[in-house]
Amino acid sequence: MHPIRMEAMGDGGLRVVFGSSISKKINQKIRAFTFLLEENKINGISEWVPSYTSVTIHYDPARLTFDALKKQVMQRCNEAKQIDIPPANVYEIPVCYGGEFGPDLKNVASHNQLEINEVIDLHTAGEYLIYMLGFTPGFPYLGGMNETLSTPRLTTPRSLVKAGSVGIAGNQTGVYSLDSPGGWNIIGRSPVKLFDVTKKHPVLLEAGHYIRFFSITDTMYETIKKQIKEGTYEVKMVKEDDV
Repeated sequence: MHPIRMEAMGDGGLRVVFGSSISKKINQKIRAFTFLLEENKINGISEWVPSYTSVTIHYDPARLTFDALKKQVMQRCNEAKQIDIPPANVYEIPVCYGGEFGPDLKNVASHNQLEINEVIDLHTAGEYLIYMLGFTPGFPYLGGMNETLSTPRLTTPRSLVKAGSVGIAGNQTGVYSLDSPGGWNIIGRSPVKLFDVTKKHPVLLEAGHYIRFFSITDTMYETIKKQIKEGTYEVKMVKEDDV
């Protein structure tokens, strides 16, 4: 068992390291720990940021000393070993595959000696664990993609990839949360906004939960896009136990 390690991050940060490899088991430890941070808040903490193997806690040293924080964090770590956390959410994200929205779908199919419909079927068949968010606000780093779909990054990255674009790079898949440069193979696009600065909670997804993609037509894409603009579309979420 990998011992929990704590590291100072400047004068206002503490990193809690749960392991050294990317795994669902370590992610479950991180999710249990952050669940307790949310349920039993520590005065002086401003935020925490989960990653693949650790959680970085930002705090106000004028309100909370480093040693006092370490003591309370270790208490939460010990408590996290004993609790049953609620089932994870599964976000159901619509994607229009191919065409103008997925210019690299044919490349992914050709690279893996698959038919286009097989790529779509494989990509929509799984549930993807959201290990962490980063790169741009709301961009999910996902685990669980079928290795059959693994495709190298583009040799020359694009200067602009539209928000909502769903891509594959190596053995990972992800969704661009903002317009940005990128070198992933773009196989489709979702009308759903993963980051919306106009909302009270601008980031849609949360680390430790799951995404499941489902295929839609270009007509459905435009319909959902209009509903999102009107504020009448809600991303469906189900509990992991109900899947």
